[in-house]
Amino acid sequence: MSENEKIGLKLIANNEKDFKVISAYLQDSIVTIRDIVFLKKNKTFIMIVNRFMWEDVEKGIFRDNKRIRCAIKFETVLQVKKRNINQKNKNKPLECLALETLFTKEKNYYTSIFFAGDGIITIISEVIDVSLKDIGEPWKVKSSPVHKI
Repeated sequence: MSENEKIGLKLIANNEKDFKVISAYLQDSIVTIRDIVFLKKNKTFIMIVNRFMWEDVEKGIFRDNKRIRCAIKFETVLQVKKRNINQKNKNKPLECLALETLFTKEKNYYTSIFFAGDGIITIISEVIDVSLKDIGEPWKVKSSPVHKI
């Protein structure tokens, strides 16, 4: 087993409870437009984010703040919608605030990814089939994200 496999998260969500865990790990992730893709023919939506490693911060006050590249993949995607996201600026960073999923009367799941600045990506899927996998090595960052209460 390589060093990457020892430290990286690998999570799968097939229900709303599991999905809340993935949402918590993605809080404060940063993604650029170029790292978001919807493969319509494959019914797959993928984002590669710089995930803040909250699990490291929680282990002790003297540990370093770190980020790691992380792939999030949604399967069985029917449609993807966006609001307040300019796709022309491929290098624009978006800060992920939260993810929420809602089962509708049309019997589909509407998963919303909320970004700072009122941006939202909504993924419409047949079922909850989401995976999260850390990739590469983590790196140190100066500070942890701060939230206003």
